[in-house]
This record gives sequence, C-alpha cells and structure tokens, in this order.
Amino acid sequence: MSRIGKMPVTLAKGVEFSVDPQNMVTVKGTKGQLSLQVDPCLKIEKNENEVVLTRDSEDKAVRSLHGLYRVLISNLVTGVTEGFKKELEVIGVGFRATLNGNILELALGFSHPFFFVPPDGVTLEVDTKSSKNPRIIISGIDKELVGQVAAKIRSLRPPEPYKGKGIRYVGEQVRKKAGKSAG
Repeated sequence: MSRIGKMPVTLAKGVEFSVDPQNMVTVKGTKGQLSLQVDPCLKIEKNENEVVLTRDSEDKAVRSLHGLYRVLISNLVTGVTEGFKKELEVIGVGFRATLNGNILELALGFSHPFFFVPPDGVTLEVDTKSSKNPRIIISGIDKELVGQVAAKIRSLRPPEPYKGKGIRYVGEQVRKKAGKSAG
C-alpha cells in the first residue's frame, strides 16, 4: 500500500463531503465549496468523520495515483476550512506594490508598471507597514490556484543573483554570486 494513500483524510466539523457515481468529490465548508474528479481506478469510502481511498490493482500508475488523490482531497478539506496563503516580498530600490481596488500595481524597475488582476477565488493584500519591503499576501481556498498566482507574480521579476533584487517568496534564500573582480 502507498504510505500516504492509506492514511485517512480527517473531516473537520462543519465539512460536508459527497461522492457521486462518476467519482466526482465535492467538499463544502465554511469558506466555500470545491470539487475534484477522481480517477475511476480508485474507490472512495466515507466513514463518520474520515475518508479512505482504496485502489483496485497494484500497477505502478495506479499506486502513484492513490497517494496523489489522497493528498488532493486532503487539500480540498483544508482549503474549505482554513484556506491557503502565500506571501511574496518585493525587494529593490524603487520597487513598489500597491493595491487599487482589486488590481495589483507593481513598479519593478521597468519603463512601465505591471497591472495584475487576480482570478476569481483569490484575494490579494499588500502589507507595507510590517517591514521596509512591501509584502504581497495571496490567499484563497484552492491551493493550486493560490500557488499559480504567486508563481505568476514572482515571474514578473524573479530575484537576480548579484544584488538579490526582485520578487521572492518570504523566507526564500537567494544564492548570490560574486561580481566581476578587478584584475
């Protein structure tokens, strides 16, 4: 058995879990509702307050899907109860991040500013008070969507290796290179 796949997913209080005959999982919680289409080779069983996934065969592909879908269902349950959050830091002289309504405006040292409109289900906040570098806080109930938005914003100006300027995740370590040596 897959070590991750055989662990049950615990359902928190107030979470409604349902599976239809086509293996479409729907999870409703205090923060919203999420759905996931599970591969038909897996069988989903709901007990009182936990969900268990079992598989039909021992093929390598089926074994890998077992652990994958167990984690995806766990992420659905976590998302509708607690939500997910990623934080980015904007580092550089003259680099700014401001929020106008729902639109994120980024000044990243180019001749023009970037405007980023988040997709539905994702909220953006800009925190300029906590440190000298502005922080962009991305939150939502869908872990995949939150990570994708964070990666998209980071890709506008990834940290460069000489001075470390750019957009990075909070806590991310950027390896700096030595500059040119005078010879």
